Amino acid sequence: MTHLKSVVLLLVLANIGYFLWARGIASSGAPRPERVSAPTLTLATEAPRAASVDRAAAAATPGEQAASAANAGAAESAPPRGAQAEAAAPPDATRCLSIGPFLDVAEAARAAATLRGGGYQPRQRVAEGDVWAGEWVYLPMPAAPAAAAQLRAKLQAGGIEDALEMPGPDDLPVVSLGLFSEPKRAGARIQLARSLGLKPVVADRKRTGDVYWIDVDLKPTDGNLNPADLEGQSGRIVRLQVVGCPAP
Repeated sequence: MTHLKSVVLLLVLANIGYFLWARGIASSGAPRPERVSAPTLTLATEAPRAASVDRAAAAATPGEQAASAANAGAAESAPPRGAQAEAAAPPDATRCLSIGPFLDVAEAARAAATLRGGGYQPRQRVAEGDVWAGEWVYLPMPAAPAAAAQLRAKLQAGGIEDALEMPGPDDLPVVSLGLFSEPKRAGARIQLARSLGLKPVVADRKRTGDVYWIDVDLKPTDGNLNPADLEGQSGRIVRLQVVGCPAP
C-alpha cells in the first residue's frame, strides 16, 4: 500500500513538471520555422520567351534601361490621337476675316447689309491706312523743250485740255492726263491718248487716310468670302481685300 502511494505521488509530480516545462517553451519566443514559398510554374511555351526577355534586360546598359522606362511612362501618359485632334480643332471654333478697305461709310454700310442678308453678323471698324485713290494716267515729259511744247500742242488739239505737268515717279516730270476711280473713264482717256499716237502709262494712285473694314466670324464649315460680291453696283473701282482680323 505504501509502495502504491509512492508511485501515484511520483506521477503527479511528473505531470506538474511537464506542464511547467511546456509552458516555459511557449513563452520563451523560440524562432518559428520559416515559410517556404512554392515554386512558380512556367508553361513550356512561355519558357523560351521569358528566358530571352530576362537575358535582354540583363544585357541592357543602365542608360538603355532608363530610356525604356521613360518610353513606357510616356506611352501610358500620352492621350489618344483622337483626343489630340479634338483639342487642336474644337468643333465650334471660328475664324475671323476682314473685308476692306472701304473708302467711305456708305460703301461699308452697303457691304454690311449684304453680309447680314447672308446670315452673317458683320462688325464695322475704322482704321488708318493707304487708300486707293484711282488709276493715274500720265505721259513722260520729253527732256527737250521743243518736244515738250509739241506734246502740249498735240494734247490741246486732241481735246485733252486738262493735262497738267507735275512730278511723277522718282520725281521725274510727267504730263498727267487724269486720276480716275471708274474704269470706263480711265479706259476712255487711255484710248484717246493712243489715238493721238501717244503711249500713256497707267499706275495705281494711293493716299493716306481713314478707311473702313468689316470683320466677320466664320465657322469651319463656311467658305471664304468673295470681295466681288460686296463691291456694289456704283461702277467705281473699289479693290477690296479679304485678310485675317487684327489681334484684339
